[in-house]
Amino acid sequence: SGARINISEGNCPERIVTITGPTDAIFKAFAMIAYKFEEDITNSMSNSTATSKPPVTLRLVVPASQCGSLIGKGGSKIKEIRESTGAQVQVAGDMLPNSTERAVTISGTPDAIIQCVKQICVVMLESPPKGATIPYRPKPASTPVIFAGGQAYTIQGQYAIPHPDQLTKLHQLAMQQTPFTPLGQTTPAFPGTSTTLPLQAITIFPCICSGLDASPPASTHELTIPNDLIGCIIGRQGTKINEIRQMSGAQIKIANATEGSSERQITITGTPANISLAQYLINAR
Repeated sequence: SGARINISEGNCPERIVTITGPTDAIFKAFAMIAYKFEEDITNSMSNSTATSKPPVTLRLVVPASQCGSLIGKGGSKIKEIRESTGAQVQVAGDMLPNSTERAVTISGTPDAIIQCVKQICVVMLESPPKGATIPYRPKPASTPVIFAGGQAYTIQGQYAIPHPDQLTKLHQLAMQQTPFTPLGQTTPAFPGTSTTLPLQAITIFPCICSGLDASPPASTHELTIPNDLIGCIIGRQGTKINEIRQMSGAQIKIANATEGSSERQITITGTPANISLAQYLINAR
């Protein structure tokens, strides 16, 4: 197809396929995917008693700020796309977990899907996303996790199995109420792992932590960051700082630059676990 295709990590119940390139390359790639899905449906029906063939279904992940243009005034645009392509198109009302993106489900024959993707691409090119987009990242299929005596355990059947080191270390890390290594020194590393944590280990974390205490008291912590490093923490259009807010669950405020000062003040508010995780992620950046 000539498109760039990236497939997200494989340890999740769903994976994201990102297709990048000129519109022609994108349509070719979507056509090949739609026909592949149809081939799989046909093959699975050869040993099935079902008589009617189910439609091919794709779930697109679209920035919420572009969904309004896709729906159109009073639903006019989505109605036009449905009628002209023959595909079913549904835009989810809620954003996908921990993101500012929404799922758009399209189903029909491969040809209807390709035509539908063409029209969606046209709308997306005409109405670029507004503000920062926090991308949706699927979570690993999680089994219940409990923490006891500083060790993480997963429940499998009737047994509590000690969880891989990483989650235990992450838990201990967030429970420490001492500040992390000052910036400019090396980031704290976990034994046997690199200093950058796999994202899925971090994203799964706030939801586990939230169940530890019914309502731990909120507190505030202040950091000073050199001006020349603030850009990498904020990220383009605030993407990185928003990601850190999402992952840690902490409120993070960055003070405006003051004249004559070479540093900026960052105020982090939340539970001790939220604050520690936010500090870790800021140091890691």
